[in-house]
Order: sequence, then C-alpha cells, then structure tokens
Amino acid sequence: MTDWPESWIRPDWPAPRRVRACVTTRSGGVSQAPFDGFNLGDHVGDVPERVSANRQCLQRLLGCEPAWMSQIHSNCVVEADPRSCPTADACWTGEAGIACAVLTADCLPVLFCDLDGTRVAAAHAGWRGLAAGMLEATVAAMAVPGPELIAWLGPAIGPAVFEVGGEVRDAFISRHSACFEAFTPSHRAGHFMADIYQLARIRLAACGVTAVFGGGFCTVSDPRFYSYRRAARTGRFASLIWLV
Repeated sequence: MTDWPESWIRPDWPAPRRVRACVTTRSGGVSQAPFDGFNLGDHVGDVPERVSANRQCLQRLLGCEPAWMSQIHSNCVVEADPRSCPTADACWTGEAGIACAVLTADCLPVLFCDLDGTRVAAAHAGWRGLAAGMLEATVAAMAVPGPELIAWLGPAIGPAVFEVGGEVRDAFISRHSACFEAFTPSHRAGHFMADIYQLARIRLAACGVTAVFGGGFCTVSDPRFYSYRRAARTGRFASLIWLV
C-alpha cells in the first residue's frame, strides 16, 4: 500500500484487518486532456489503450484484480468476477484477491464490509440508483444482517452544489419521510439542494446499517476528482474494496 499515490483516499473506518480499500484520483496515469490523467472509465471517449494502461497500473499497485461492471444507474447486484463485465451497479465477494470496483464522477460510491472480514461489496449510488434501492439490494446480496455491516461513503457531489428538481425530492420522500431533512430549497423555484450523503445514511439505517463512515467530500469543488457536473466530458475514478 505504500506505493499508492499520496493523493489516493484511504478510508478512515474500523474495518477488519483483512479488508483493504482505496479511492483513486486524477493523479498519475497516461490519459490526456480532458481525461487527464488516471482515467479508469472505458466508456467516456478516452483512448482505449490509455484506459487499459491505467487499469493495468491500478492492478499492479493494488496487488489484486479489479472486477469491473457496466454501470447503468440500476439496483442490480452481482458477485464480483474479474473475468466478465456484467451490467450492474454493485458487486460483492467473499474471495480474497478480487477487488469490488465502482466508477464515479459525482455519483456516490459506497463500500461495505462485514464485521468478521469475510465479505466486501462496492455500490454505485447515483440519485436514481439510491432512490431505486441500490443500497438495500447490496445489503441483501451480501446475506449479512445490517447491524453486522459497516459502510463507508466515498467522494460524491456535495450538498452545496447538488441542485435537483422537485421530482427527485418526491422520489425519496415518498419512500422515507425522513428524507425531507436532506433537501433545502434552492434559489430557483421548484428546485432543491440535496445532500446525497444524508440520503444514503437514511436508506442504510432503514435496513439496519447504522455504522456508516466517510462523507464530507465534494467531487465538483475538489480538483482531485473527476466531476461530470463540472465538465461533462471527463474521466472516472474508482472506489475499490477487497480481502487479503
């Protein structure tokens, strides 16, 4: 782990010793503008050979093999498999040496592990997936009771800049009235500023996961991260978790 770039994020959470996790940043890599430099997204228009080189570098640095997915803002969860690239938005594994990976550039990445250090998972939770039950589906797929899980919220768009329409607010409040507190009126009529971190905590608590860490990032305002809202043509960074 000492060879990771200094700018990479190391989650500060009480994970078991077998659990490893990190979040990449733009630092390093061979991608050129507007994807500079450590772009890991192969669907954003970057030169495929550069994305492949970045992914190979990532695998060397981690010492394990990432399991990538074709993400579509769903609530589909699969078992992690580095040999395939399934259409899903979360994956889990109980096998050492396989890194559950999600790609984001404003959406919320959520990492999970159980208290015994036997299972890990990574979920891609944009507002659509979050509203559709992405986190609840991940907890169910891990087959571990919620109180026996801990979660870490990775870098996502911050509440000061995440403006949404009333339909987004309604989609959350209709399922959980507590979500009302995660929205404040915007200066534009019919719009609200949303706290995706608070929304995730509310949804996690509803399925028994109350040991939740992380949050407090803002991909839009922090230049270490790719941000779709800041620049629509941009790369993707990865949030990864694995067992050793």
